[in-house]
Parts: sequence; C-alpha cells; structure tokens
Amino acid sequence: MSVSPPLVSPPTAAGATVEISNLSKQYQEGDQLRTVLDQVNLTFNPGEFIVLLGNSGSGKSTLLNLISGIDQPSSGSIRINGQPITELDERSRTLIRRDQIGFVFQFFNLIPTLTVLENVTLPQELAGKSFQQAQQSAIEILRQVELADRQDTYPDKLSGGQQQRVAIARALAHNPSLILADEPTGNLDEETGQRVLELLLNLSQQSGRTLIMATHNPNIAQQADRVLRVQEGHLLPVQSQT
Repeated sequence: MSVSPPLVSPPTAAGATVEISNLSKQYQEGDQLRTVLDQVNLTFNPGEFIVLLGNSGSGKSTLLNLISGIDQPSSGSIRINGQPITELDERSRTLIRRDQIGFVFQFFNLIPTLTVLENVTLPQELAGKSFQQAQQSAIEILRQVELADRQDTYPDKLSGGQQQRVAIARALAHNPSLILADEPTGNLDEETGQRVLELLLNLSQQSGRTLIMATHNPNIAQQADRVLRVQEGHLLPVQSQT
C-alpha cells in the first residue's frame, strides 16, 4: 500500500531538485521482460536545462513519465524538492504534478472545443484557482508567448507553432518549479521549432526553473547545461563538442 507523507509547499519562481536513486523500469512483452531503465542514479539541480538524447523507444519518455508520477517504477525512488513521489499514492502524485510540474508534449494536447484562453485557464481552475485568478495569470503568460491577441481563437485556427506556444503557456501558467518537455519541437518544422525552443528556454530561465527535455535532435543539446544519452537502460553523459 502506498504511503502518503505530508505534501510540502511547492516552491515558486525557483527550480526543482530531482533526485533519482536506483531507478529501474521493466515492461512485460509477451513472455519476455524488457528493461527500459536499469539502476539509474542521477540528480538534476535547480535551474538546470538537461537534454535527454536517444532513439525512439530508448526510454526518454518513460523517464519523464516516472519523474512526473504518471508512471511508477519497477524499483528505485524519485524525489522532487525532497518529496518522495514514488512512495505516494496516486492522488498525492497528482497534486505534486498539478502544483510543481509543467509538462509540454509533442502533440500539443489542446482541447479543440475550448478557446486559447480557456485551454490555459482550465487546468488552473481544476487546481482550485478562482476564475479571476486563473484568467489573470493566463492572460499574462499568453502575453509572454505573444498570443494575447488570439485568446478567443480555437486551436484549429492556429499554426502548429502557435499551438505549441499555447501548450507552453498552459504548462507554465501555474508557475511550476520543474518543466518536463517530451519532444516539444518534434512536430514542427526546423525554423518554427527553433523559435519555440528559444521561447521555452527563455521563460524557464527567467524564473530559474529546472527544465528536462527529451529529444532526438542533437542540435538542441548545444544549448543545454548537461546532455545525457539514454542507451540500453542507462543514462550516459555526452561530452560537449565545443
């Protein structure tokens, strides 16, 4: 049975420390047990930008899902700002994710029947913010991603780059200390992807947030504080080419 330690107050405008200890994840595939992550030990420091490189299926997304508490490990532990999320029940993990983590996905995951503003405000209202508070922070973050003039637009009227900027606004509107990005430029052309990446980096660095990004694009790695390659269940440091 999962343990539910008291939740710590989420830090604001500061990065998260992520501590990973002896983390392993296996999946059953037919009669075979496939190891995706094998005894991983890592610490991600406050304000760091970390890039996870690796081929499709290497375990990059699995690691992000484990850090966020969406998935549970086969063994090992993860702490975010000292909170042992792998020991929490599902509800407590959801609260940690809601309060401390922003997640940016490759395919935007916007709700098509809601306007841009409603897509950004809805998660905040579900988290307990008043409509006025949610709208105020949503309008401010939409201004920062240069989409304040499109707040009444529906997602299908936006370009891919604009939709991803809305997704970034949604992920950052509640001021998380940790941002997880899973191939955030993978569905965009190179020029648009570069602009979206720069925006995400700038917004993260302004408040010293910790950013962990999974990608197969080695060019993104040039801007990271640290680069790790996910390979055969292990995370291997990649030496700078500069």
